[in-house]
Amino acid sequence: MPNLNPLSRILDDNKLNGQNFIDWKRNLLIVLTAEKIAYVLTKDEPKLALSDATEEENVSYDKWHEDDELAKCYILASMTNMLQKQCENLVNAKDMITSLQEMFGEHSKSARQQIMKLLMTTKLVEGASVRDYVPNMMSYIYELESLGAGMDDKTKVGVILASLPESFNQFVLNYNMNKMDVTLPELLNMLQSAEELIKNEKGFPMMLDREKSSLMVMDKSTCSELKPKGKKFKKNKGSQSSRDDISGKEKKDKGNCFHCGK
Repeated sequence: MPNLNPLSRILDDNKLNGQNFIDWKRNLLIVLTAEKIAYVLTKDEPKLALSDATEEENVSYDKWHEDDELAKCYILASMTNMLQKQCENLVNAKDMITSLQEMFGEHSKSARQQIMKLLMTTKLVEGASVRDYVPNMMSYIYELESLGAGMDDKTKVGVILASLPESFNQFVLNYNMNKMDVTLPELLNMLQSAEELIKNEKGFPMMLDREKSSLMVMDKSTCSELKPKGKKFKKNKGSQSSRDDISGKEKKDKGNCFHCGK
């Protein structure tokens, strides 16, 4: 098949033959997710664009059909000639997958359980790249949806956050405290930014901009401004001589701010 994407090699090496449907579909979803077109397998075709349609509606309509055609090419090019003949006249990629699932019985409860187990037990190894890891987790989620086991966006994000190693604890804490609501692609971008900060070992706390859904790092000046401004300590009410003794002693070093060193 044409080398449209470097990942397409896995489809060349694992063509659908009727006995390997689960593995083939998992590989297909990895490729379609990398191409950002996996959504055509779960979302219905948009309504036909009318003459009075807005520009946004026309763009959405055209994009869905372009992405669907590309997905169909990947599907047809990654199966045997006999299966191609059975699927080539189907209208869209979603219909192709539905037909193949009916042929090979992958709507079964055991298939969903297998993918769910992979999704819930897969963990990001400390030091591994989120750039490779998150799309793989997304492919499990999309596969579950195509098998009829969908989940809401917050649950999808929660599953991925729960699978991150300890180095991302501060990121997860800030994310939850800011009650953010992002898509999986947006989460991937945020995690990549956090990963760079962790690798650089800047030592500054990570802050999330709730409105912009972006990651920020507090600099030293910001850290100084955020020092607690609590009430001053009350003086000891002991005797005058005791106070004089204390005042004559060298003041103890109060220590440095953990974040800015002041």
